[in-house]
Amino acid sequence: MLNSMTGYGRGEASGAGKTVTVELKAVNQRFLDLVLRLPRAYGALEERIRQELKKSLSRGRVEVFVTIKEDNPEKRPVSVDTGLAMAYYNALKELAQNLSISAEITAAGLLSLPEVIAVAEPEWDEATLWPVVNEALATALAGLLKMRQVEGQRLQVDLEARAELVRSHLEAIRERAPEIPREYAARLRERVAQLTAGLALDPGRLEMEVALLADRADITEEIVRLASHLEGMTAAIAGSEPAGRRLDFILQEMWREISTIGSKAGDLAISHLVVAVKGELEKMREQVQNIE
Repeated sequence: MLNSMTGYGRGEASGAGKTVTVELKAVNQRFLDLVLRLPRAYGALEERIRQELKKSLSRGRVEVFVTIKEDNPEKRPVSVDTGLAMAYYNALKELAQNLSISAEITAAGLLSLPEVIAVAEPEWDEATLWPVVNEALATALAGLLKMRQVEGQRLQVDLEARAELVRSHLEAIRERAPEIPREYAARLRERVAQLTAGLALDPGRLEMEVALLADRADITEEIVRLASHLEGMTAAIAGSEPAGRRLDFILQEMWREISTIGSKAGDLAISHLVVAVKGELEKMREQVQNIE
């Protein structure tokens, strides 16, 4: 069963005097990239959140938004670093004198300068708060995984349909393939006869050269390998493990084989089939980029 890398989930939980909201937004990414945004005061929770997400996610860029609000917010103490404010004040006055400009220094202006004013961070206990955060995270993750699963099923239906088209084109190539060496050999003999009219040639040597050249146009091995890759794709799609990387590799190998078939065969009918197969493979590669 395939899963998409795109999805969204939201969860909320209350406890320990706080309400926690978690939002997850996921998009395509070759590897797992977790981007966490949570209040600075609760930074100690970041690693635990990462570890929980890694249990269920293997690929994709996942943005994690965590908000934590006090259910009964109390006034938090505010402190002013008077010494730092005075240092700013003296520095500003000295700068104004050196530049011969007027300086309008206000208390509000000083309070806006870095680290002059500090608001006490809320007190909290990790052991008490984590179960609340984990509950909100689990709800958000369940929503994200559900959306990924639904999108993955849609992608799976599309990939299976395209794989069936490739299989039918490959069967047509397989039916046409035995005729190519024979027709190639016949055209070569005819061409040699035209170029060497009236000259004595060694029939054995000619047939050996014809056989060697015709063998180069044989695409049997490429057909077998391409069919094997198709079976590998079917197995990957039906498997329970994340299949995005494997499918991407299989499609690259299929592209290689069909390109070789096109270059070796030199046959108009097969060329048309090769173009059709490449068109389906290209569409499949675009879809696979969104599969976990």
